[in-house]
Amino acid sequence: MCHLSRLGPGRNRGGTSGVRAGMTTIGLIGSGNIGSTVAQLAVAAGYDVVLSNSRGPETLAGLVAELGPRARAGTAADAAAAGDIVVVTVPLKAYADVPVEPLAGKVVIDTNNYYPERDGQIAALDEDTSTTGELLQQHLADSKVVKGFNNIWFGHLATLARPAGSAERSALPIAGDDAAAKLVVTEFLDRIGYDAVDVGPLAENWRTQRDTPVYVTPYGPYGEPGTPASAATVRDAVAAAKR
Repeated sequence: MCHLSRLGPGRNRGGTSGVRAGMTTIGLIGSGNIGSTVAQLAVAAGYDVVLSNSRGPETLAGLVAELGPRARAGTAADAAAAGDIVVVTVPLKAYADVPVEPLAGKVVIDTNNYYPERDGQIAALDEDTSTTGELLQQHLADSKVVKGFNNIWFGHLATLARPAGSAERSALPIAGDDAAAKLVVTEFLDRIGYDAVDVGPLAENWRTQRDTPVYVTPYGPYGEPGTPASAATVRDAVAAAKR
């Protein structure tokens, strides 16, 4: 679990006025480092959040208490059903366990990365015939999957958010096959303190995966204070990726 106090007082960037009518709840399937950090930023920006994990809602009581009255815990199906936007942030090896039916028609943000030492070998990824985002999109055929949050360390995600227009505003890359879904995610990122750089369809999300130039490095080393990474910086790093 992340240390939610990293954000600190006065560092929220969105405010409740930024939440678009009809898009008020963020569901989280997975509530580890990235999931709990996204939840913190979302609550600070005025969203409600429904958290879930593989161990059961009762194990999230402490996190829910820390996040406050806008947060509640449920099952993965609860989070999927409740979320206007749903963040899937589970180990890649578990992507096929993500509930399908309650996510039909919804925008799903996929934070997964491929770590063979954890996930086992996945031939389609080893052979570069698919990407992590495409695998989840195939599983969630009736959802609109957008890759995001997969290239930044959770500590930097917690501390680098800034208001729109800030000279220290950082950007995060996104990829997806549905233009309208990418606009929804771009707006969500804006509300929680980040610009978005569209890298194209899910087939291009290899450009933001582990060990590419945009993975972690633009925001500074692990365990150290974050370095703002502008949209131009992120765009250049994405363009420098090679297979």
